[in-house]
Amino acid sequence: MNALTQRYTVMPGGALKGRLRVPGDKSISHRAIMFGALAEGETEVEGFLDGADCLATLAAFRALGVQIETLGAGHVRVHGVGLHGLTPASDPIDLGNSGTAMRLMAGVLAGQAFASTLVGDASLSRRPMRRVTAPLAQMGARIDATPEGTPPLRIHGAETLRGIDYAMPMASAQVKSALLLAGLYAQGKTCVTEPAPTRDHTERMLAGFGCRVARDGARVCLNGGGRLSGGKVVVPADISSAAFFLVGASIAPGSELLLEHVGINPTRTGVIEILRRMGADIDVFEPREMSGEPVADLRVRYAPLQGIDIPEDLVPLAIDEFPALFIAAACAQGTTRLTGAAELRVKESDRIQAMADGLSAIGVAAEVQSDGIVIQGADAFGGGVIHSHGDHRIAMAFAMAGLRAEKQIEIVDCANVDTSFPGFVDKASAVGLGIGSSL
Repeated sequence: MNALTQRYTVMPGGALKGRLRVPGDKSISHRAIMFGALAEGETEVEGFLDGADCLATLAAFRALGVQIETLGAGHVRVHGVGLHGLTPASDPIDLGNSGTAMRLMAGVLAGQAFASTLVGDASLSRRPMRRVTAPLAQMGARIDATPEGTPPLRIHGAETLRGIDYAMPMASAQVKSALLLAGLYAQGKTCVTEPAPTRDHTERMLAGFGCRVARDGARVCLNGGGRLSGGKVVVPADISSAAFFLVGASIAPGSELLLEHVGINPTRTGVIEILRRMGADIDVFEPREMSGEPVADLRVRYAPLQGIDIPEDLVPLAIDEFPALFIAAACAQGTTRLTGAAELRVKESDRIQAMADGLSAIGVAAEVQSDGIVIQGADAFGGGVIHSHGDHRIAMAFAMAGLRAEKQIEIVDCANVDTSFPGFVDKASAVGLGIGSSL
């Protein structure tokens, strides 16, 4: 399907009510396939996200010689080949729209005895990769990219990697994970120091697969030369997908929604903390642990929101949720300011500019800054046409804006929502959002 031909139509008003389980966590689903493939023995994954991004990772490992069975919706079995059992792909490996897949795969493939080429779609082909390729080169990898440092990536392989002690210049779970994965193949110890906390799914899952990972404050280390052992992974519902409904129920009078089995990893709960600081009514029920990850049910009710200055230390803990949070800011009383979020400008789109343009289109004042945005909340705003620029999170964020709009909102270029949230329109409609999809 041509992404430009798919659009959402969102009717104004309404409330969100009932209970909902959003699809599986995208970050954890990627890693479950990767670690299962590199492990010895079988790994069964339940709750796997059947979205385009994670399916690209699955297809990549099949192309590298790994047998992966699809047992049902969200249920796969990976027959691991061990760290040194991958075989060369016959063609370039196409990772579609997934920056996570490309950056983590670069770490895995840097340690192989064969060459590989990683390609992606037009959006992924514009995303910066030097943040990964430069430290991998320090480990001894040879990786060619475009002169701008963007994909495609040609990974030469057959190089002896060595452990390094790397201080990341910017907080990035993808860079950290790529280096730790390469570290599995390196001689000696690989250490990564973060300037700010980022999601720790890689460290948790490596430990679950039998790899000893040592953390000392902001520094995480592992030794090369080990092995991974397969097992069972239960993937929680994705808090990044739940975020749209946390915001939607917070801004729509009369809303009360229960979001089930949501991952509440403390490196991912910035969205809950920020919304609560704005005045949101969010309760956490039945906290539990599954496959090394904390999980809970979240109940959210409508509450009047206030604009805030978002603390910079919360930015890495909510980096993917800001499109949704910008909609919350548009509905809050007063001004919301975000700084320290330059990373948003090199996501699937320039999310700061794209969101500012969309907010302007519906009558909300937003001032773009180099590393953030200032949003002036509005008691009411209109409708209009929103260009999502093929960014799934932009599209879903403005879908929730319809709950407070006075006129219809049209969102174009929406096909990529399937990368993270297949079935979004049906699930959103089921809890009260007046949304339809058309070609």
